[in-house]
Amino acid sequence: MNRSLILALGLLATPVMAQDKPVLTVYAPDYFASEWGPGPAIETAFEAICECDLEYKTGDLLPRLMLEGDKTDADVGIGFTTDETRRARETGLFAPHEQDVTGLTLPVEWDDDVFLPFNWGHTAFVYDTDYVSDPPASFDALVDAPEDAYRIAIQDPRTSISGLALILWVKSIYGDEAGDVWEELAPKILTVTKGWSEAYGLFSEGEADMVLSFTTSPAYHIIAEGDETVKAAIFPEGHYFMVEQVAKLAGTDVPELADQFMGFVLSETFQSLIPEANWSMPAKLPADRLPEGFQQLEMPEKVLFYDEETAFELRDAAIDEWVAALRR
Repeated sequence: MNRSLILALGLLATPVMAQDKPVLTVYAPDYFASEWGPGPAIETAFEAICECDLEYKTGDLLPRLMLEGDKTDADVGIGFTTDETRRARETGLFAPHEQDVTGLTLPVEWDDDVFLPFNWGHTAFVYDTDYVSDPPASFDALVDAPEDAYRIAIQDPRTSISGLALILWVKSIYGDEAGDVWEELAPKILTVTKGWSEAYGLFSEGEADMVLSFTTSPAYHIIAEGDETVKAAIFPEGHYFMVEQVAKLAGTDVPELADQFMGFVLSETFQSLIPEANWSMPAKLPADRLPEGFQQLEMPEKVLFYDEETAFELRDAAIDEWVAALRR
């Protein structure tokens, strides 16, 4: 090959090499990176400041990380809940986030040095006032209602974080009587879906009177549809609090980039995207900065919450109670 050809090829290759950027690989649940989730907007905002390429790999977050172990390609994992962080922590795959968590707008104190919260919400039964004129005023009222009073769509706690939150919600209110409560609720349960989207789809199509969702769900209908008929039933017994978190992988090969992303999570840019992209409450954004539709929401006065140790200890027995009741 002559020298002029070598020089020409080298000149052609130079712009391509100059465009190479470091890649931050973020493992996330399917919903997060979908076109209707917060992932795309977060990707755009972060890439504008990081001079990098943020790439999502989606699927079952924790099971995938546990399977891959220290050979994982992940630099960051996003979408963990406190009902599963005990198992995640035990893998030893994660490093401290090293972020300042003062000023969080959570309804509980937060001091975890590994898992960093980015949004939160309360589980709730959501209904449409056009179809349900007499919603239950309490959890007891829902349990005691006639069998044909409501057709409720819920999610499976074995495959859904919201479904798991539901059985922990019931456990936190009723304790040892949770199994009996599920037997009372079983005839009112129209269907159990694998995930949240399937259940909410049935509700949206009018096939279910009520759906297990979150106290923030009505905000979507208010803001995106101009519809104020969708409400969350607020119960005096309290509502189970669920927070989603992000963590840095200890084995990341781009640690400075991963740290930059962890810092970005609590930035106003990131947090301001959460309400209307994830339809949940941001972890660090003052109430007066929330969209108007969120400021209209009814919120529970009592927050129910299990720390990760308690949630871990209760999980299997609570699922067994649920399965036994629904099989009868």
